[in-house]
Amino acid sequence: MRLDISLAPETLFHIGSLAISNSFFWLIVVSVFLLVGTFFLNRSLKMRPGKIQNIVEMLLAGAYDFVETTVGDKKVARRSFPLVFTLFFFVLFSNLMTFIPGQAAVTIQTADGVVPLFRAIIADYGLVFMMTMLSVLITQIVAIYVTGPFKYIGRFLNFSSPLNFFLGLMDLIGEVAKIMSLSFRLFGNIFAGEVLGAVMLFLFPFFLPLPFAFLGLLTAVVQAFVFAVLTLVFISMAATVTEAEVESAK
Repeated sequence: MRLDISLAPETLFHIGSLAISNSFFWLIVVSVFLLVGTFFLNRSLKMRPGKIQNIVEMLLAGAYDFVETTVGDKKVARRSFPLVFTLFFFVLFSNLMTFIPGQAAVTIQTADGVVPLFRAIIADYGLVFMMTMLSVLITQIVAIYVTGPFKYIGRFLNFSSPLNFFLGLMDLIGEVAKIMSLSFRLFGNIFAGEVLGAVMLFLFPFFLPLPFAFLGLLTAVVQAFVFAVLTLVFISMAATVTEAEVESAK
């Protein structure tokens, strides 16, 4: 018996030229489940809420208060909350779904051999990279909206002096570095936790993997929180810093 650990997701089948990997398949399952669950939850909302609706409203209110406190601006908080909370809930739910027992035992025969049908969504760097690109892109849209396109470009291409030109290039490199730092932080922690859990389960099948499973559960929650909060901080910085620049330029 040998332990197979693959950095890239395994391909299950092809639809034309499109390869369907096990992480993409799991993404479809999770997305459909969330959409259907949200639909029925929305249908069940009442003016006089029950226990479940009370809990959901308390969680949403607490999350919104946290976003507003972090941002310090009601307008920015109101506009950024849907994105930030959606990212947090999606990453958290995707991570928690990996703890369903028996997933690793569900396999499928492919042309490349037997591969697991399910794989952690966040352990697929392609998906994490696209989520990070979305976060950084929205941050840039906020900055352009606040300052205007010409002032936004002027932040990075400032020819007034050699020093300002150099600092502008450093700012540009910093914006690109956000993509790498956000994506590798989330992907690295989740993938490392998955590998560590698999190795411990392979070497010591009884009892010893339990502490590592709890550690993986903690990592799943913390990394979802960190990813959402960093996205919120980037959006907040784009809004507040650029507003200050606009005021100083008047």
